[in-house]
Amino acid sequence: MKKSILFLLACCSFSAMPLAHSADQVELRFAWWGGKARNQATLKALEAFEAKYPNIKVKAEYTGWDGFYSRLTTQINSNTEADVMQTNWNWLTLLSKTGDGFYDLNKLSQPIGLDQFSPEALASTTINGKVNAIPISANVMLFYYNAATWKKAGVALPKTWDELLNAGPVFKEKLGDSAFPLILTDQDSLLLLNSYVYQGNQKPMVDEKTRKLGWDHADLVEAFTFYRKLVDAHTVPDAKTMASFGKGVAYEMKPWLNGEWGGVYNWNVLYTAESQNLKDPSDLVMGNYPMREGAKDAGQFHKTALMFSISKNTRHPQEAAMLINFLMSEKAGVEPVGLERGVPLSQSGEKILRDAGELQDSDPVLAGLLQSAELPNQSKALPYLEDPQFIALFVAALQNIDYGKETIDQAATTFEEQANRILRRIMR
Repeated sequence: MKKSILFLLACCSFSAMPLAHSADQVELRFAWWGGKARNQATLKALEAFEAKYPNIKVKAEYTGWDGFYSRLTTQINSNTEADVMQTNWNWLTLLSKTGDGFYDLNKLSQPIGLDQFSPEALASTTINGKVNAIPISANVMLFYYNAATWKKAGVALPKTWDELLNAGPVFKEKLGDSAFPLILTDQDSLLLLNSYVYQGNQKPMVDEKTRKLGWDHADLVEAFTFYRKLVDAHTVPDAKTMASFGKGVAYEMKPWLNGEWGGVYNWNVLYTAESQNLKDPSDLVMGNYPMREGAKDAGQFHKTALMFSISKNTRHPQEAAMLINFLMSEKAGVEPVGLERGVPLSQSGEKILRDAGELQDSDPVLAGLLQSAELPNQSKALPYLEDPQFIALFVAALQNIDYGKETIDQAATTFEEQANRILRRIMR
């Protein structure tokens, strides 16, 4: 077990050399996305940073997830991006194909604390020998259920795909039309169906060699058919139902808060935010990961999660590095944030949370990583499955099916044609 998650929690030596930085007044811009809990925790950590370094002021620029990437790309194209940015792993293939899109952190190895991270973790954020980001944590897609809701429905938590499907009619009968065993937002839908189909065909959705879809028409039909099975069984809401709640974070919507939505398929790093919005946070528990009969691989999406990058245009690289190191490896920066960004890959960050009693192997965030390590998980995480255009196209296919605009076969054909055009463009 320890060996299988070594990359997640690897330890390195720590250098405690004093940091040299400007004594002049400096303003850093720091941009990130998150829910209320992450935002409040980060602001508290920034207050502690400014108290330690009175000459450095941090301008916080935080939003929700929706629109963050498009805003960031607009800023990068106009050289107006923040000094420090929370970034996503797949963005490296889009914004820094040659490794020159962000500041090379090798040049800031001491103030940013590169020796806090394992070579494996840093390799995931390195392009052409240039470290483009500090890996904050590891991320896996998991099933989390509101145990109180499932108990109210009188249904045991599912262990198989069939049990998940069969729970839908019971929820509808016992709890009403607005209650569902599971909800799926845009990317969640894609990654769940990717996992389900991969368990059956062992084929990556995208072929990196041909720069085209790795799935054929029949594979897409299978994915869309299973989605409709979930909807028809009242296991998940359809696109029209989800759209009725408007844009926003699903775990901040009323049906989640009041327990009508019985579960999520989402990143382990989001557990804290999701659970805190329930009447009793301990009601949110990790479920089994379902496997199709005869499956040799779970097809579970696992990757380096959130990252911190520094703008290649920053005028204050030293101070920017100090801010990241403070948030990742210093007590006053680590403790306020806790697990809001996942289990720290920083050696010191992990130790700080363990010593504070905030991180234990039984913690759902870490338990999710441990569960993933026990599953047969050899499939490669493909960054193209997180590309906004690719996700939007996939979601549009589901919506067209739900609204009756296309049959499953027609939606598969449309997606296949347009997805290959997108892949040719983003994989150049």
